[in-house]
Amino acid sequence: MRNLLFVAVSSLALVACGTNDAEENTDTTTAQAEPAEDYGYETYDEDNLADTMASNDDAQGMGDSVAREDQDIPDSEERPVMQAQVVLDRIGFGPGVIDGKMGMSTENALNGFQEANGLDVTGELDEATKTALSDWDSIPATRVVTIPASWSNAEYVDIPEETAAKAELERMGYKSLDERLAERFHTTVDVLKQLNPDGRPAGMEASAEDEQTDKEQPKDKSASYFTAGQQIRVPNIGGDRIEKGKIGDRDWQRTLASLGVGSDQPEVDRIVVSKAGKTLKAYQGEKLVALFTVSSGSSEFPLPLGEWDIVGEAYNPPYSYDPAVLSGGKEDGKEYMLPPGPNSPVGVIWIDLSKEHYGIHGTPDPETIGRAQSSGCVRLTNWDAARLAGMVSQSTQVIFES
Repeated sequence: MRNLLFVAVSSLALVACGTNDAEENTDTTTAQAEPAEDYGYETYDEDNLADTMASNDDAQGMGDSVAREDQDIPDSEERPVMQAQVVLDRIGFGPGVIDGKMGMSTENALNGFQEANGLDVTGELDEATKTALSDWDSIPATRVVTIPASWSNAEYVDIPEETAAKAELERMGYKSLDERLAERFHTTVDVLKQLNPDGRPAGMEASAEDEQTDKEQPKDKSASYFTAGQQIRVPNIGGDRIEKGKIGDRDWQRTLASLGVGSDQPEVDRIVVSKAGKTLKAYQGEKLVALFTVSSGSSEFPLPLGEWDIVGEAYNPPYSYDPAVLSGGKEDGKEYMLPPGPNSPVGVIWIDLSKEHYGIHGTPDPETIGRAQSSGCVRLTNWDAARLAGMVSQSTQVIFES
């Protein structure tokens, strides 16, 4: 994360995304200055302020503690596509939602990795790409973690459909422990269920007592599938280390931890958003160092082609719902200020651009990225948007192309 001071972000307007009013926190005190329990989660250790489910491994090799835990419960099957996805995610070529399946976002990630490594750009997991990725063969597709006990005390929110009711909320947080867990590991609740049949990590044998409990106590379908303290199998995402003293904004540090995003991100000079390719590429000089799939623009609110500057960033911004802005001036109605949170219409981050009303932001619906059109702005998954926020500064050039 660059230690550059962005200008205060106030009265940021998002065309058809609404109007966002926020001021950047310029406090340089580190999050470690407050006790972990006051901060809302248990940190891994005093030198890694990620949560206790941190990957604890190097970029190209497993750490001892994770290896010991996972060796006790080996996965029940090989997952070659998911293994490629977690590696690509770790090294900056985001496959979007990690699901073990080839799809547009994974193909885009492979295209980016191939371009960055001088390979034929095929978007396929071909032999040349497998060879180039072989340095990361020691990183398995999944690992086993224990859901922190503190998650049982977290407040989960029933997000209403009506805008007026949303405005009454204190925060647009996670709707359930399941949703929070899925976002933490860059996946979906359905994928987590597949990795944990009957609520146990794939590969773990059920005891007779467990089987009897399953029969006698069927799960409440309205409750979360997973519970705090439970041991589960998850996609083995990494790059989630948060260096002590690196993040000055305490709330943003907690957000990064909840998204499995680390503080060590490359500084980029230029980002290029391609409407046709549905990608955002980030460069250091001429070197491609990151790529994310995005949604950008629509027929009514097209992506504004050209070169733009970054004005500032707003972490966990509130969202101003303005029918006039949302409709391009065709409608009017009551305006509402919606509270911040991962389920905000702009997700956890707003990167403001010099093009009035336009910005780059997150989303509450990661599985729609690249498939659903945006309302003019550039939309990423919350975890990719948070990672991008750590890469850019006011000196980063922004190019939108067709």
